[in-house]
Amino acid sequence: MSNIPAGPEAVRTPVPDSVVSVRDVFGIDTDLEVPAYSQPDEHVPEIDDSYRFDPETTLAILAGFRDNRRVLIQGYHGTGKSTHIEQVAARLNWRCVRINLDSHISRIDLVGRDAIVVRDGHQITEFREGMLPWALQSPTALVFDEYDAGRPDVMFVIQRVLEVDGRLTLLDQNRVLRPHPGFRLFATANTIGLGDASGLYHGTQQINQGQMDRWNVVATLNYLAEDAEVEIVHAKVPAFAEPGHSETVKAMVAVANLTRRGLAAGDISTVMSPRTVITWAENALIFEAGGGDREEANALAFRLTFLNKCDEVERSVVAEYFQRCFGRDLPESWVSGMPKG
Repeated sequence: MSNIPAGPEAVRTPVPDSVVSVRDVFGIDTDLEVPAYSQPDEHVPEIDDSYRFDPETTLAILAGFRDNRRVLIQGYHGTGKSTHIEQVAARLNWRCVRINLDSHISRIDLVGRDAIVVRDGHQITEFREGMLPWALQSPTALVFDEYDAGRPDVMFVIQRVLEVDGRLTLLDQNRVLRPHPGFRLFATANTIGLGDASGLYHGTQQINQGQMDRWNVVATLNYLAEDAEVEIVHAKVPAFAEPGHSETVKAMVAVANLTRRGLAAGDISTVMSPRTVITWAENALIFEAGGGDREEANALAFRLTFLNKCDEVERSVVAEYFQRCFGRDLPESWVSGMPKG
């Protein structure tokens, strides 16, 4: 938290001073205009020109920025939930800060704590605000990642500010903080607050339904269509847009889609995300750089990127997906696992 600006000049910045056309900026057929800032600062994410926006999810996020709605985005890992919010914020020049609600984030991390400081040669105790009070008092879009993994004491702190005019009471300071007009609140989750029966997301938990009811907009972000995912890999790994690699990317994405269908059918328990496909392509280039055979490098990259993450009893199914898309078998030793002994 050392990069959090301090002092009233950091939190009393103006409300949005411009607007953007949703049609012009996001390519969605609507006449909506959304408030924006004319200039970025250090907390505004960088624009990724290769990012592909899902229209429905984009409109949900824009509702959060435009009308101060509390927006929760749910979906499988690797679909780009958090990045989606960041990229919308980047185009609005809106500050955006992400907090991962892992098990180490506590109430005092969010709200603040007493700290011993030295002033004029004397040690004194001083209250240091956490991320939540800072964001609440500034034109910041605060994003809680892994929302369904938060600790109960943390979740009840968040519940206080889920109301649009929700004020945060700092009991230790006898202060009531009012939200800045530019404060916005978002969250991302792999589940929808009802727990995880699939076993994919260990550590997630059920969310108090009274709290879920306070989220004004809940959007689901699914994996992209194959053509769109191919374009993303081309943009992220430009070498795979060249003629020698372009067909390989299509086969990679086809393998990924087979794993997603296999997960839905209960055939496998590990799914390949778009992030994994990009990593697979990057690793293939690394192994190919040494002058090795392109197909062998691609197969090795698949093994080290994804196959080794799969349960041994499911690797034969995943190997079949690879064979169907690439027309070649993986070595039996890769599929059966390391020899015993």
